[in-house]
Amino acid sequence: MNSRSPAFTPDTATVSEPFKEAAADGFMVGGFTWRHALPDAQRPVVIINAATSVRCRHYSRFADYLFANGFDVITYDYRGIGESRPATLKGLEASWTDWGALDFEAMVKRAQREFPGQPIDVVGHSFGGCAAGLGESGQVIRRLVTVGAQFAYWRDYAPAQRWRMFGKWHLLMPLLTRLCGYFPGKRLGWLEDTPTGVVRDWSTPAARYEQRPSGRRLLKASGRLPFANVRAKTLAISISDDPYGTIPAIERLLGYFSHAHKTHLRIEPQDIGEQQVGHFAFFRSAYQATLWPIALTWLQTGELAPDTPGRPVPRS
Repeated sequence: MNSRSPAFTPDTATVSEPFKEAAADGFMVGGFTWRHALPDAQRPVVIINAATSVRCRHYSRFADYLFANGFDVITYDYRGIGESRPATLKGLEASWTDWGALDFEAMVKRAQREFPGQPIDVVGHSFGGCAAGLGESGQVIRRLVTVGAQFAYWRDYAPAQRWRMFGKWHLLMPLLTRLCGYFPGKRLGWLEDTPTGVVRDWSTPAARYEQRPSGRRLLKASGRLPFANVRAKTLAISISDDPYGTIPAIERLLGYFSHAHKTHLRIEPQDIGEQQVGHFAFFRSAYQATLWPIALTWLQTGELAPDTPGRPVPRS
């Protein structure tokens, strides 16, 4: 399994158009839209939420695929990343909660404005699944697909790699962030450069989201976390060789979506004729024939096809 950030994927889709959208606090969030020529109130629009510090361009070919199968699509970068990066990250106190409650929420508002009346679906990779529950407008999500979605509680990491990952993400990452004023992930080849608030949230070794720094602030400000707003039919996909997306990690996040109809699908790489898949590879075009149809079918029908690889994890 390769735990490094995925290689930069150029946006080769000729149908995408760039945009800038102001979040509620005025921060300009950048991304891309795949839009069919004629509006159709029956056509869903899919918002793709990226993993922590992975550029939205990584998901461009998957967006192409959804567009070719009849969806409008929005991809975007969280503040501090890619299309939403300011001139300097020093002094940018963006957090995980900002990425969800402000940036993802801005994309929901954009979808409602740009595609009026169309159903809104969401695909969330890693933290992107968590972000889908942090927006106040979660009730408008019709269907939700998450891939390896969790919020990095260290005890949930795969046992064989747990201590190495703890040293990397919970000791070295915050140390370098303190020295540089942001996490210089790009120079290390680990991630995109990352704002300090996100690093604080990730590196805090707490089992509950509301125990992370920005989660505490959100709970104090509103008296609640907004995950329960989401009532979508939700498919959580996890891959058995993903050291982040273990069954306990996926179930820990799913527990917050208390009003959603949830299915957790566990896939072994061997189920699709592979030796390894890991945390980042799902959205690479090599898996267009094997993994992408699982997400597509759920977005189209809200169900798993009878021949879907893997097996559902029993709900407690």
